[in-house]
Amino acid sequence: MTTLKSTITSAFGGDAKQDTVQYPASVPYYQVPREWFVNVAKVMKAADARLVAEWAADESPFGRGFGIYACYAKDSEYLIIKTYAPLEDPTFPSITKKFVSAYRFERQMKSLMGVVPVGHPDPRPWIKHEDWQEDVYPLRKSFDASKPLPRVAGEYRFIRAEGEGVYEIPVGPVHAGIIEPGHFRFQAVGEDIINLEEKLGYVHKGIEKRFEALSWEEGARLAGRVSGDTTVAHTLAYCRAVESMTGCNPPERALWLRALMLERERIANHLGDIGAICNDAAFVFLFYQFTRLKEIILRTNHKLFGHRFMMDRIIPGGVSTDINRKGGDEILQELDWLAKEFERLVIIYDENPSLEDRVRDTGILMPEKAKELGAVGFVARASGQNLDCRIQNPFSPYDRIIPKAPMLKSGDVHARAWIRIEEIRESIRIIREILDALPSGEIAVKFTPPLSDKSGFAVVEGWRGEVVYWAQSGAMGGINRCMVRDPSSVNWLALEQAIHGNIVPDFPLCNKSFNQSYSGNDL
Repeated sequence: MTTLKSTITSAFGGDAKQDTVQYPASVPYYQVPREWFVNVAKVMKAADARLVAEWAADESPFGRGFGIYACYAKDSEYLIIKTYAPLEDPTFPSITKKFVSAYRFERQMKSLMGVVPVGHPDPRPWIKHEDWQEDVYPLRKSFDASKPLPRVAGEYRFIRAEGEGVYEIPVGPVHAGIIEPGHFRFQAVGEDIINLEEKLGYVHKGIEKRFEALSWEEGARLAGRVSGDTTVAHTLAYCRAVESMTGCNPPERALWLRALMLERERIANHLGDIGAICNDAAFVFLFYQFTRLKEIILRTNHKLFGHRFMMDRIIPGGVSTDINRKGGDEILQELDWLAKEFERLVIIYDENPSLEDRVRDTGILMPEKAKELGAVGFVARASGQNLDCRIQNPFSPYDRIIPKAPMLKSGDVHARAWIRIEEIRESIRIIREILDALPSGEIAVKFTPPLSDKSGFAVVEGWRGEVVYWAQSGAMGGINRCMVRDPSSVNWLALEQAIHGNIVPDFPLCNKSFNQSYSGNDL
């Protein structure tokens, strides 16, 4: 089988130099000349790879310029490509014409790092708002995050649609409920939506900049707060990235407890989402019932792990809390009860004609579009994409307790809800098997910070999908850069495309079926 690594070496030979500062070794890392950056993207596209993430790092503390990075993946293989942009000429060739998902990655790189993607079709800022000073770049080392940033007058120019009967509907950024802020601008003819554009960044909080002022251990706490409903997956991805840089191997029991928490996080959020989808279709009874089940799961989390969302329970080197046999038995008893209650509600969901009328053939994301946009998680699997990091990139115990990733091809609201239903069933099975074979032993080992100028990479299948972390140690051994890519960074693009041809009242239903994180996107 042709791998991405062999594809690169065959296409570029000595122009692609493999580096040894990247960990783990299973993720190849190549440097290429700046002019070859877009050529690599072309080769990766031809190899049927997807663009996982694209980011920049200010490497002036090492006497270098800006590192420009792109991560590609195909099946179980990940590959990182790097080029340099000098400080006096911070430009690089855009790869947006090859990969649509680069569209916002590169806008964000320009906004926050000040590196310019030459050939990018959209010069507007992303995450960085229009009332920020244009020549201020928060992720550069020269930026002083302790000082207030003066506001300037600015205007964001939305994409416009014109013609007879076309009108605009602005929604947000402040919403009627308790959800985070985000602006949606619709163009419609009557009730039919012809275009949707999102404007996010309202909860930008300088997460990636903040990492640089923290210790490696403190970084784990911050990772757990990138997106509060995904605290386990984010912390786990961060810890696995930094552990790979030092050769730190957590005890086997800790690895299994991490997976236990990850699956409980998946169940709780999927329960809440299914209920919320029903609520947006005016089926309030199921909203209350699924929310009740979620609340019971969260209360058990608090009882056994000391926190409803299990925040700060995963640390570099292992986990900070353990469960005893009694706690394991309590989880098993809860799962027995949950499985029966859940299946009772699923029958009600599946046999209600009014609900079916709202969720089927609504908000369709076709498989070819999902692939083009690089969608991940349940959004991708509902649109025919067989992607699950637990299967393609397993860590213990997923190499023994192998998940079954459900997949549908209809790509509508119902498919995204039903994938969640199947994943809850599968997570219940996985947790039972984890507790049945949970190894004994220690739950943490001493974590030693990495040496300077090393980088670590990790992916974890969170409940929304693939969570990606890349960390780089600084000249003095601290954190020089920590790149975070939440699943929402690519799936928000998919929502814009899925809404075409739907009616305006169905947008809340479509939006909830995606339920992407504002906070995880607005780093």
